[in-house]
Amino acid sequence: MMPQETVYDPLRRKEVALTPEERVRQWFIGVLKEEMGVPSHMMMSEVALTLPSGKPQRADLVVWNRDGNPLVIVECKRPDVTVDGKVTGQALRYNNVLNVKYIIVTSGVATYAFGKNGDRFEPLASLPSWAEMTGTASAPAAPAPDTPATCNAK
Repeated sequence: MMPQETVYDPLRRKEVALTPEERVRQWFIGVLKEEMGVPSHMMMSEVALTLPSGKPQRADLVVWNRDGNPLVIVECKRPDVTVDGKVTGQALRYNNVLNVKYIIVTSGVATYAFGKNGDRFEPLASLPSWAEMTGTASAPAAPAPDTPATCNAK
């Protein structure tokens, strides 16, 4: 039996199994940091939460604001998974607990970003920058990471 390939997760500060979903998560950590300008210390991988039904879950990535409140949920899927309403629905269920302003869903092939507008999440034309998300400056939005950044949640 061959040993499983691993990758160092800079957020969890340990080696983790390099599954297809983990490869997408590690890629998107880079997008958050390099393209969107999110400081590493404001991100967490595999954030444990309990849904209102009592079912324990883990959000793939959560970005926190400067007040220590959840700001963004990122749901990562394997590249062969279609990012659709079911995937977006999973992130929305997590939002029932975390109450974020932004949701991003990605498979590494397709990436969709949504921003809260009142009590609804609406598709965004591009990934928001850290400055835009935190209201710290008026910076241009980061371009989508080689994938479309809008979709209609179904």
